[in-house]
Amino acid sequence: MILLEAQHVARYFGADILFKNVSLTIQEKSRIALVGRNGVGKSTLIKMITDQQKPDEGKIVKKKNLTLGYLAQDTGLESSNTIYDEMLTVFADLQSTEQQMHKLENKIAQTASAAHIDQVVYANLLKQYDKIQHTFKEKNGYGYESEIRSVLHGFHFFENDYHRKIASLSGGQKTRLALAKLLLEKRDLLILDEPTNHLDIDTLSWLESYLQSYSGALLIVSHDRYFLDKIATEVYELTRHSIQSYKGNYSDYVREKEDRIRLQWKKYEKQQAEIAKLEDFVDRNLARASTTKRAQSRRKQLEKIERLERPKGHEKGPHFQFKVNEESGNIVLVIESAAIGHDNEIISQPINIDLRKHNIMAIVGPNGVGKSTLLKSILGKIPFIKGHCRFGTNVDVGYYDQELKNVHGSKTVLSEIWDDHPLIPEKDIRSVLGSFLFSGDDVKKIVHNLSGGEKARLLLTKLAMNNHNFLIFDEPTNHLDIDSKEVLEDALLNFSGTVLFVSHDRYFINKIATSVLEISQAGSKLFLGDYDYYIDKKEEQELIANEKKKEENLNVSPAASSAKSDYKVSKTAQKEERKLKREIAKLEEVIEQLSTQKITIETKMSQPEIFSNADKMQEFQVQLTECTQQLEQAEQLWEEKSLALENKGTN
Repeated sequence: MILLEAQHVARYFGADILFKNVSLTIQEKSRIALVGRNGVGKSTLIKMITDQQKPDEGKIVKKKNLTLGYLAQDTGLESSNTIYDEMLTVFADLQSTEQQMHKLENKIAQTASAAHIDQVVYANLLKQYDKIQHTFKEKNGYGYESEIRSVLHGFHFFENDYHRKIASLSGGQKTRLALAKLLLEKRDLLILDEPTNHLDIDTLSWLESYLQSYSGALLIVSHDRYFLDKIATEVYELTRHSIQSYKGNYSDYVREKEDRIRLQWKKYEKQQAEIAKLEDFVDRNLARASTTKRAQSRRKQLEKIERLERPKGHEKGPHFQFKVNEESGNIVLVIESAAIGHDNEIISQPINIDLRKHNIMAIVGPNGVGKSTLLKSILGKIPFIKGHCRFGTNVDVGYYDQELKNVHGSKTVLSEIWDDHPLIPEKDIRSVLGSFLFSGDDVKKIVHNLSGGEKARLLLTKLAMNNHNFLIFDEPTNHLDIDSKEVLEDALLNFSGTVLFVSHDRYFINKIATSVLEISQAGSKLFLGDYDYYIDKKEEQELIANEKKKEENLNVSPAASSAKSDYKVSKTAQKEERKLKREIAKLEEVIEQLSTQKITIETKMSQPEIFSNADKMQEFQVQLTECTQQLEQAEQLWEEKSLALENKGTN
């Protein structure tokens, strides 16, 4: 059943079009991700769907009596209640029903204990009670308090928090509570705008699990690609002036979009070749009496061709790279037996880090465990309570703070960069800012008035200009749209220096990290791999710990011990199999990219202006040779991994 439809809606700002002819359909069990670059109108479209704004064209059609829940970005719960009492308000009807049941129970007891029982009254009371009790059971009347506790626990609110006043909580805590209350309300359609903000990795995993079994429909705006991969089964991409739908999760959308763009280019280039051929024939033969009729016929053909637009591919996004002025030594950062915290109150210890050149280390852990504190201690902003930290030879540190305070609010965008590099000509500064999407009058904007995303891009500009060889990032993807995240990932993967970063963005960690450092109250623990490796290893360690605990509590028989050993072998084999599958999937992506790159190079080499230019042909030949070698190596490695996976399946 269709719950809601946006039919050809549009939004105009004077003569400017934000978007038009946008249609979107939400079914009963839809799991829709709405994606698009910052500023294309995602929040505006959602405000139309939630009746906060009216479309300039088109209409929004909803199912009768549709219940709709909406969590705006960074919207906190405001209430004078305690946490638990506020959650109870969701179940006010059930509480009222429960009171009716108690009253009826008393009446039934009084009637039954009377000297002369009125059987008709007694029977009516029992019938009435059965009816109310049936409704109460159906609506989870006996389990709603357990449900409240479960959801609050998922958002890291525990029993000792239940009596805290909501007014006393932080902004992030209020946002989490607003989402918790929405989940308990179980609306037909739940619309979430950036629901993963302020959530640590454990809470994100819990939320994903909860939403996967949510009874209603979901419409989600998020820059968290890992989250969208877990939840979405359909993706709508909103661009300037249009919307496109894709089946599958975020990764499926990326692949299908690339396929569509590749097909569009193929059709466009085929038509351009046909047009060029016809135009050439007309130019050569129109003036000759013997061929003028054929030329006129070809010209009519040209006039009838419905010309395809040149494919736009990806919309204009930032493009930048990080360079280094001077190479550091092999040892970049060493921390030994350190304790971090505030005012001599230890949050986490012992912390140990041995970070070497060219590595990219991610720091993960729950909120409040001291990840940002650790970075500030490394930078000397907060002293270590115990232990010490030292940098290696020629280490030059650049820092990106998640609060975006490393910029001056009163300066313009241009002066923020130019003041640091006064010897560089203004046109060159403007060129660099242009690559970070600050063009024209954008460079005259006052920093204080910039959006979070704009400030993030400005801070990245400063880092890129300073050519540090050791970059430290605190939540670098928080204010970036997906396109900007992908550009940052590529820049860091191609960076010849060293990176240390804190992030809750699991997709980002998986893409760039060579190691993961987990911080807890018990100190640091190093995992030498990406995010998926970290999760696999954690599961394995928890399994071993649970088995050890069982072993300590029970006398294990030889047969049981053997079974345990077989189980461990089986788990190890499963882990290796998962690793092989991930490696094969990544290789398939590489092969697809290289194949596309090879076709593009070959196509360019076949163009007349390139084919007739020996220097350009030589340049493209070098690119083609290198691309072909990389493709062959990737295909060979894919065959080896696939064979290894096949052998595991037959053993």
